[in-house]
Amino acid sequence: MKACESCSASRVEIGKNHQQQSIPMRGIGMLLIYLPLLTFPFVIISAYLTYYHLRMMGATNLKKWSDFIPDRASHRYTLKNQITMNASFKASMAQSKLFWILNCTWYCPYSVALFEWHAYMVKLVENWWCPFTHEKKETYKNAMIDKSFWHLYPEDTSKLEKEDLENQIWNDAND
Repeated sequence: MKACESCSASRVEIGKNHQQQSIPMRGIGMLLIYLPLLTFPFVIISAYLTYYHLRMMGATNLKKWSDFIPDRASHRYTLKNQITMNASFKASMAQSKLFWILNCTWYCPYSVALFEWHAYMVKLVENWWCPFTHEKKETYKNAMIDKSFWHLYPEDTSKLEKEDLENQIWNDAND
């Protein structure tokens, strides 16, 4: 089996199908990607509420939203050297340097960072309040904590199964 064959089952196919979509369909799709901007204030509020919940529970060393935003210097293009596409549709936004700069240095990095930061904190909350192993719990490793709420009270740790008691995602054995 080739290396890529094992991952191709989970790979989303979009490039193969894009040009078969009608221009009006693709245009509507372009508009739809920006409508979630209307939800950003709510996601930001939710993220900060989660952040302050964790702080009030005693959390320190929490990552911030800015920790998930790529350094501007890591972007390959500036407005001066930004490449554009030679789109067949003459009024295409893909021909605008400003379109690519706004998308690639603001919209995408800040959006991805916001949702990754929020997911990180939700995983922290889950590890704090619910240190019980399940099928997806290994994916919470980027949100490890020193001890879960359950690990604070010796009379309750005896109730935990060995796998939950000793899981390093929510129990630092060195403490």
